[in-house]
Amino acid sequence: MLIAGLARLRVALGFVFGALVLVLARPNVASIAIGMSVAASGEAIRFWAAGHLQKSREVTVSGPYRWTAHPLYVGSSVMGVGLAIACASVPVAVLIAVYLVTTLTAAISSEEAYLRRTFGEQYDLYRRGVAAKRASGSRRRFSLAQAMENREYRAVIGLVLALLLLLLKARYTGLFWQTANRARAVSSVVEHRLYTPAVTGSNPVPPKPELVNSRIGALVNAITNSMIR
Repeated sequence: MLIAGLARLRVALGFVFGALVLVLARPNVASIAIGMSVAASGEAIRFWAAGHLQKSREVTVSGPYRWTAHPLYVGSSVMGVGLAIACASVPVAVLIAVYLVTTLTAAISSEEAYLRRTFGEQYDLYRRGVAAKRASGSRRRFSLAQAMENREYRAVIGLVLALLLLLLKARYTGLFWQTANRARAVSSVVEHRLYTPAVTGSNPVPPKPELVNSRIGALVNAITNSMIR
C-alpha cells in the first residue's frame, strides 16, 4: 500500500519538492547552461519513449524499450541530475536524490506488478530480452501523435517553467548580492572618511574609549559634588 501510494502521489510530491528546490537553489548563468542542457537530454529520452509507449495495450518493445524496461524513468533521472547541477546547491541535490529514489522505486515496483498481472509470461520474456529480439513491433517508428497522447508535452512545459524560474532566481540573487556589496562598499567609504584623518587634519578622529570613560567619570563627579554642596 505504501509503494502504491508513493507511486500515485509522485506528481503531487513533485510540486512540494519543487517549491523547496526553488527556495534553496543558488543558480548562476554557468550552472543553468550546463544543468539545463543535461536536463534537456533527459527530456529527449522521455519524449522518445513516449512516442513508442502503448500503455495498457501491449508490452512495448520498440524505441528505447529495446534496451531498457523503464526509459521514461531513466529520462527523469537524467533530468533530475541536470536540475541539481542547474541549482548549484548541495541541499537541492540531496532533495532531488531523495525524491527520485523513493518515488521512482515505488513507481517501477508498482508498474512491474501491473504488467505481470496483465501480460504474464509475455512481460517475463521481454525482461529476459527474448520478446524484444523476436517481436515484429520492435522496429516500429517514433510517433509524435503517440507522444502527445501520452501527454509528454506536460514534462516539456514543466522543464521550460523550471528554466524560467531558475533564470529569475539567478537574476534576483545576483541583484541582491550586488546591492549588498554596494552597501558594504559605501559603508567602508563613509567609515574611512569619518575616522581617517586627511592630510589637512580636517576630518575628525574618533575619541579613544578610555578618554570617553574618563570624561564621563569627571562629569559625574562634578555633578555629585555640586549636589552635596
